[in-house]
Amino acid sequence: MTHTNISTSQHKVAIVTGASRGIGAATAKLLGAQGYSVCVNYHKQLQAAEQVVNDIKSAGGQAIAIQADVSKEVDVVRLFAETAQQLGVVTHLVNNVGVLFTQSKLVDMSLARFNRVMNTNASSCFLCCREAIKTMQAGSAIVNVSSAASRSGAPNEYIPVQLQSAGFRAA
Repeated sequence: MTHTNISTSQHKVAIVTGASRGIGAATAKLLGAQGYSVCVNYHKQLQAAEQVVNDIKSAGGQAIAIQADVSKEVDVVRLFAETAQQLGVVTHLVNNVGVLFTQSKLVDMSLARFNRVMNTNASSCFLCCREAIKTMQAGSAIVNVSSAASRSGAPNEYIPVQLQSAGFRAA
């Protein structure tokens, strides 16, 4: 197996959703260090997203921050259009965004809470994948990040996340 140095291969543009902190921020910084032009997607934490962009640029990379609620179709379409306009056609997508709430029994869970988790975690993944696939070519990639909570199967633990992840693993 041969390994290609990213910096010597074609121009790669990555969107990382939920990239203003945690795993998303670390992923964005790593991609930036490997030569990708990175779109740091954030929902509400502008300052944190700007810090990730500054960290990537300080290390010699190229990055932008774009606000988008990736559970909303119009925001996802705009996210990809703005990224393409500013960095180039998106070649890589890391679906990292997700929400969790305090554990609860299914019987105590409201439909509003269940729908928020599903819309943020599952619908956003679908919307971003669908938009990415429209322009991706051979050599492109999509990475869908999920939580170990999605596989725990323990009672009262992250029920919507388990259902959402099971559907994506089956697909």
